[in-house]
Amino acid sequence: ILGNDSLVTLTHMNNQIPHFKKMLTNPKILHAHSVNLPSKSRFAVHKRAAVIPQSSRASNPRTQKLRDLLQEKYILKGPCCHDALSAKLIEQAGFDFAFMSGFCTSAARLGAPDTGLISYAEMVDQGRYIHEATHSMPIIGDGDTGYGNAVNVKRTVKGYAQAGFAGILIEDQIMPKSCGHVKGKRVTSREEAVSRIKAAVDAREEGADILILARTDARQAISLDEALWRAAAFADAGADLLFIDALQSEEEMRAFCSLPGAAGRVPKMANMLEGGGKTPILSPEQLQQLGFKLVAYPLSLLGVSIRAMQQALGSLQTGQIPAEKEMGSFQDIQKAVGFDEYFEQEAKYALPGSPGSFASPAETGTPHTCSAAAASGAVASTGTGQKDNADVQNVQKEEGEKKKDDSSGSRAGSVYSYSRPPSGREVAGGWDKRPQEPQPQQQQEQNKGEQELAQQQQQQQREQQAQSVEADAVIEEPSAIVESGTRLPTSSRAGEDAGGDSSRTNLFGRNFLVRISDETTRVIKLETRIPAAFLSGLTALVPNVSGLNLESMIERALRDRTLGSKEALVSVDAGSNNRLEVFLE
Repeated sequence: ILGNDSLVTLTHMNNQIPHFKKMLTNPKILHAHSVNLPSKSRFAVHKRAAVIPQSSRASNPRTQKLRDLLQEKYILKGPCCHDALSAKLIEQAGFDFAFMSGFCTSAARLGAPDTGLISYAEMVDQGRYIHEATHSMPIIGDGDTGYGNAVNVKRTVKGYAQAGFAGILIEDQIMPKSCGHVKGKRVTSREEAVSRIKAAVDAREEGADILILARTDARQAISLDEALWRAAAFADAGADLLFIDALQSEEEMRAFCSLPGAAGRVPKMANMLEGGGKTPILSPEQLQQLGFKLVAYPLSLLGVSIRAMQQALGSLQTGQIPAEKEMGSFQDIQKAVGFDEYFEQEAKYALPGSPGSFASPAETGTPHTCSAAAASGAVASTGTGQKDNADVQNVQKEEGEKKKDDSSGSRAGSVYSYSRPPSGREVAGGWDKRPQEPQPQQQQEQNKGEQELAQQQQQQQREQQAQSVEADAVIEEPSAIVESGTRLPTSSRAGEDAGGDSSRTNLFGRNFLVRISDETTRVIKLETRIPAAFLSGLTALVPNVSGLNLESMIERALRDRTLGSKEALVSVDAGSNNRLEVFLE
């Protein structure tokens, strides 16, 4: 350690090596704060305080949350997840933690049994997606045997910690391993089993911020006594949590929770294997009375998912789609997978004039805003020529007149201009009128000059045109908020339809309900919600409407329809005694 007097060069340090060795062999010098050497430099000798400096340990807030939860008085309940969606649903339901099961992950990712087929890389990859989909819920990952010897175990522990896991399970089976409740259990020797846990603990001490859940399968492979011995040895090796799989009675579970010594102070996990495992199914209260701190439910989500998919596929084979009470509405599905959060983030980072994506004002409940400059730029970029430019200048003139009125000190007229909201948030996909905030004198003068120039250009354009389109037709987007009973806004644009209508309705940003029903019985055979961009794909799904321009038919219907109308915009023969109808959402 370099002192404060001077910087020692490598050459000088090399010359001091013999003296330094002598210093280290002298206990009196060793415990001194510093020692004077022949040079002016000073070497300080300090006792090593810890294996890992605090600054080099990567802290995981989920791990700390799990540590805090383990201090609570109640038992922690954790369903097992197998992918990002199942983990997201567990967190939304408010559970304490989740366990990423190797059994379930192998089934969901590979469509294969839990027999050691899934690899370390696949498990870590799945874990990253799971943590990306969740916010703060602690998740314990199934690390199986550590995927090799003790060195592999260390790498596995570090990899799981880097992926975000709050805990990792390491077990004592021999590869290929399998579920603890199926036949053919084999475990490694006591020495190797303990060595794996020691390697995992070393990885934790070397910087991996993760809890070590030590598991033994010796109950089914050898005996209860062997399983209890191994659990106690794992605790002595430094494990944070203990788990004996496939205990067969309450008495065995009580014996596990009654281990003496270090094992008695380590929290223990129970595994309630649903559907007929070897361990009796007990309530959380019963498990807590026995002494368990955590309980995992490994197959609930995977099991009901398999059964639900099988039933849905059986119904589809007969031409029936699942009822809404069985699968939920389209809105329910969107909410579950995170569309609400996505639209909120999209709105937060939207740029002025951005057309947005799927979100409509009605869905977000947030007014759309855009600056006048961005609106004029968007119109100019459509290439509709002088006519559109004149419309923009009309807007600028009207805004200039309103600003002049506003500067007189009166806001009684509810003066509006197209500007960003004070919060700085903007919803993509449309515009809204918001009160104009007072501007500095310099900005007002600059705006006045721009308005005068715009007025001059407008006068020139008026001399060349016989008519103009109202400003609302230019800058108001079709996705803007429209109250029920009012006309849907239209926009002037190039490429008018075959009928020569110059006020063609823009469908961008709208959602439609598509329904196919039996002509005779009126039984609904298919009902789905799609955005306007997908309308053209209906002709591929329903051959009998091939050749029809559904978009043009809907646009014509919208021009003569109010938003509050419940009638179908389009109703056509879909063949085979079926009728296709399209409604505005």
